[in-house]
Amino acid sequence: MKLCIVTHKIKKGDGQGRVNYEVANEAIRRGHELTLLASEVAPELEENSQVNWIKIPVKGYPTEFVRNFIFAQKSADWLRKHRSEIDLVKVNGAINLAAADVNAVHFVHSSWLRSPVHISRDRRDLYGFYQWLFTAFNARWEKQAFQKAQVVVAVSEKVAQELVNIGVPRSRIKVIVNGVDLEEFTPGESNRQKLGLPENVTLALFAGDIRTPRKNLDTVLHALVKVPNLHLAVVGHIEGSPFPQLAAFLGLSDRVHFVGFRRDIPEIMRSVDLFIFPSRYEACSLVLLEALSSGLPVITATATGGAELVTPECGIVLTDSNDVDALAVAMMSLVSGDMLMQQMSQAARSVAEQHSWTSMAQTYVDLFEELSKNAEHRSDTDLSPSTRPLTLPFGATGAN
Repeated sequence: MKLCIVTHKIKKGDGQGRVNYEVANEAIRRGHELTLLASEVAPELEENSQVNWIKIPVKGYPTEFVRNFIFAQKSADWLRKHRSEIDLVKVNGAINLAAADVNAVHFVHSSWLRSPVHISRDRRDLYGFYQWLFTAFNARWEKQAFQKAQVVVAVSEKVAQELVNIGVPRSRIKVIVNGVDLEEFTPGESNRQKLGLPENVTLALFAGDIRTPRKNLDTVLHALVKVPNLHLAVVGHIEGSPFPQLAAFLGLSDRVHFVGFRRDIPEIMRSVDLFIFPSRYEACSLVLLEALSSGLPVITATATGGAELVTPECGIVLTDSNDVDALAVAMMSLVSGDMLMQQMSQAARSVAEQHSWTSMAQTYVDLFEELSKNAEHRSDTDLSPSTRPLTLPFGATGAN
């Protein structure tokens, strides 16, 4: 099979880029020929004889909006010229408007635009207007892109429902949850002193962008006031964040430890006791799965994509991200039960083991192979992907 993946980055260290990196490696392992339309590609892929990297340079163009527009135009132009040489095309969202066989959706801009925590509602300035414009245009373009795909892959059940809400038939949606590195994120012990974290206390972790209210650190801090025997480590850029000041105002300076942006997240996760992440809006959070893989009991909320993975055996899912009292009760129930946290830790790891990067990549490539096989046996294979009748290999609804 000749497979083409269209995405900005295909490498580790980038959420969407890591997904495509793993998919590309699985396709190579199975002997498929690979064309990558991307701006950045991992060196080991670039050097592989099975890979043809068509570089789409966008560096130097101002703003993400312009870079994405240039990428979309250049990649679509290449596909129009070479589509007949490719058996199957995988894209991500509204990366271009050329017809694709599989469109993997990590974020639905239409839903984000309607969210009460969209940046434009918090920032009534030029930056806020730019963010509104960026989201609004992507919301329009993504609907067109989804209509042209044979199969739309959602990275969480939340994303699947958001796709249905904007008119994508549920029969064309397949849910494939992102993966996690089970060796990098693994339970164990770590030196808190070395990491700059307090010893001999029950310690929770919050990780994410703390410069906006979207990740919901404010609710976590207000709930923490009600749980006096719990400390909190906060990972995220401190510059421009209002939350250190809020923690001081709430009298939490001794129990909330802002450690800044960190790259040693796996080690930090091994040093804490639980993970708290009741985000107000999240399509699918990799950090949630990383916490589960690290054996951490998790407190999250239904607004957080991927929360469907958190069972009562391994954590607590709140129905309202903003419910301070419910969050405080959830924290207290874990902090006061050492045996419960140990049981949840084991269950969390078991959940994560079902979602390795390898398992995720195999599911994607299985889908590609089945679609390609079906196309070979149809009498209408001369039709473009946007007009072919849909034949799904995974049942009536496309759900996992």
